[in-house]
Amino acid sequence: MTFPIKQCRWLYISLSILSLCLAVTITPAIASLQLPTTSTQNVSASTSQPTNWLEQGRNLYHSGRFVEAVTIWQTAAQQYHTQGDRQGEALSLSYLSLAQQELNQWEAAQQSIEQSLKLLQIAKPSADAILWAQALNTQANLQLHTGKAETALESWQQAQKFYDQAGDKTGSLGSQINQAQALQSLGFYRRSKQQLEALTQKLQGMPDNEIKVSGLRSLGLALQMIGDSNQSQQILEQSLAIAQKIAAKPHLSSILISLGQTAVDLKDPESALNYFEQAQLLTTNPSDQLQARLAQFKLFLNYDKLEFATPLAPQLLQQLRELPPSHTSLYAAINFVATLNHQSNSDQILPLKDLAQLMAVTVKSAQQIRDTQAEAYALHQWGKLYRRTQQLSEAQDLTQKSLNIARQLQANDIIAQSAWQVGQLYKQQGDRSKAITAYTEAVNALKALRGDLVAINPDVQFSFRTSVEPVYRELVDLLLENQPSQAELIQARELIESLQIAELDNFFREACLDKTQQIDRVDPTATVIYPIILPDRLTVILSKAGQPLRSYVTHKSQAEIEQTLNNFLVALNPVSDSKNRDRLSQQIYGWLIRPEEADQAFIDTKTLVFVLDGRLRNIPIAALYDGKQYLIEKYAVALSPGLQLMATRSLHQNHISAIVGGISQSRAGFSALPAVESEVKQISKSVSSSLLLNQEFTSKALAERVKSSSASIVHLATHGQFSSRLEDTFLLTWDGEVNVKEFSELLKNRGSDPSKAIELLVLSACDTAAGDDRAVLGLAGLAVKSGARSTIATLWPVKDRAAAMLMTRFYEQLRQPKITKAEALRQAQISLIRQTDFHDPFFWSGFVLIGNWI
Repeated sequence: MTFPIKQCRWLYISLSILSLCLAVTITPAIASLQLPTTSTQNVSASTSQPTNWLEQGRNLYHSGRFVEAVTIWQTAAQQYHTQGDRQGEALSLSYLSLAQQELNQWEAAQQSIEQSLKLLQIAKPSADAILWAQALNTQANLQLHTGKAETALESWQQAQKFYDQAGDKTGSLGSQINQAQALQSLGFYRRSKQQLEALTQKLQGMPDNEIKVSGLRSLGLALQMIGDSNQSQQILEQSLAIAQKIAAKPHLSSILISLGQTAVDLKDPESALNYFEQAQLLTTNPSDQLQARLAQFKLFLNYDKLEFATPLAPQLLQQLRELPPSHTSLYAAINFVATLNHQSNSDQILPLKDLAQLMAVTVKSAQQIRDTQAEAYALHQWGKLYRRTQQLSEAQDLTQKSLNIARQLQANDIIAQSAWQVGQLYKQQGDRSKAITAYTEAVNALKALRGDLVAINPDVQFSFRTSVEPVYRELVDLLLENQPSQAELIQARELIESLQIAELDNFFREACLDKTQQIDRVDPTATVIYPIILPDRLTVILSKAGQPLRSYVTHKSQAEIEQTLNNFLVALNPVSDSKNRDRLSQQIYGWLIRPEEADQAFIDTKTLVFVLDGRLRNIPIAALYDGKQYLIEKYAVALSPGLQLMATRSLHQNHISAIVGGISQSRAGFSALPAVESEVKQISKSVSSSLLLNQEFTSKALAERVKSSSASIVHLATHGQFSSRLEDTFLLTWDGEVNVKEFSELLKNRGSDPSKAIELLVLSACDTAAGDDRAVLGLAGLAVKSGARSTIATLWPVKDRAAAMLMTRFYEQLRQPKITKAEALRQAQISLIRQTDFHDPFFWSGFVLIGNWI
């Protein structure tokens, strides 16, 4: 079968269907350890009953019956305590903490693991090393879940020592993979990658056995979670080959499902389908069979293959009805309905009443096994089904119940979804005030999640466009209806800034920024412009020091606005009709600038700072035309992800120094950039520089220069690409591509002292991914994440001779006294317009300044 190329990911609530398949040692996405299979004979040889309870609890845990596992392990711990067996009690409490973590009972989990470690401390030196390893691993898992990545790293390092002492290779490897995950949570991507590479080498040197199979699969999953899908695929394929070679049948289906998910990430649906089908055929485990079939079903729907999805749906429904209640079966049912709820035509696949009946049974089953989180999710999906049939009263009742449970659990991921749905229902019923209150609760929950969106549920990150962004936009739309008050304008502006940060969090799969600074404290001569594209209008909010916010509205549909922006981008090509380009440019100027000018809103303004929204990010604001002049000829222009700027400090023009690097020769399949050599040499003459050209420009050499030098500027003239996909955003060094996370870590190589931060990062030969309407996210992401106060880069590949000329003039201007970076770029652009053959906007307007413009 042939699939059309189409990007589409769905939100799967709480646990994705794939994350339910536990790795043998670890699920890297949430660092959740599988319980060890170590015999408890060292714990207590004479007390068989508690030992049986431990085993029974393990079985319940693995079948997803966490509440029952908690009860059993509490009983075991009490029995061991009565018998004075400290090691048995410690092991029971360690297990108990894991089950409590699965139920989000964080305080109880903390108490259980603290008591376990205390008992092991008392039992020294006779305490079994494997018990110490297990308890420390459980503690680290809890620490990572509760935002203490640094202490989690230390705990896993200690756990590894105990696993090594006990000779447990699988446990040791699992702890090392977890350490790599903790390093990523702390932002140390290169260290994490080095650790994973070292683990790969260790695994390659091991004999082919089940430990190697499970270690490679866990490593493959870890790489998948950090976005290194190609490397993940290679490692998982090795794991599969060894599992087939040694006939490790229990491992095959889970590896195949993981490979299928990696193929989905790599946009290779045919391979993904093949892996899922193989997994289904090879396993005799009903749970694995269900996961494989659900994965196929999701894939068919994502690629609009209803002819394959439709016959599979009733089979899955029947299978889900027959499963005994467990954590796994509940979430399988919830995810199945969630998938269909995202389909506008799902009633053609299954009657909605059948789905509602499944959710009703799921709610009862969740109550039966006391899985309140699953109950809240099921109520949410059930309410969504009623909303689709316009039974608004029933939908409101069910969704409110879901929200009430979520509040009790303090489960922000459920609060965000259910409060959003409550808001939508109020909006549908015309109650604007209650709708705004509910939407605000949803947004606050999303903000509280931030980095946890990755740690808890990777699917939330990937469904940003369908499950996170609309919450913000729909609330902004409500706030800006009719004549918004100052309070509503302030809230709308804050929401747009929060949305920008949420998008960057989504891009990096972690929380990015927290620093905020008021614009009038940054630069009283700047005006900040927030254009917001709404379904039926374009609203522009204006923020100026010491003045109330203003707003301006253009009534145009979102489709018409985006089409005009797309047409303008096409018209910027030098071979296009310049009259058509100017007409489109004037039209956009009329939306964004002319009403404010007529209102005399820009008096005393020197710099316009744009916090751009959606498709507007891709257009060169400097090239907007009023019929006589370009915008850049009137004002300096800068872009910002909001007012989240680092503390301001202008460059000391007399002491500018730079690290200058570049590649002029063809390399790694990229074409030569002949003007780069003259560009970097000319810049080296303009400012005091340390030069790395061609063979000298390696990632290691650049890292060493950044660390050892006090240079305030890093200027790189090399190939690179910005994309809305993290894995497709990179810069080229002589020794290969450096992805954006590694690059940003490299630039932060001077420690945490803010006074040593790079003032300006210049990327003069990079490209944004063609056709990717969110490619500038990669550019903004790098600008923010690198720690550089300002970044200059290009929205498209610019003729390298024009780039060299503009950059040379930029540095000449930058050395002038009391000039801002934005003004220096403005003067360089004006010089190309008025003094060279490169006066066409294509050659100069693609250069943008992001961040601190002073």
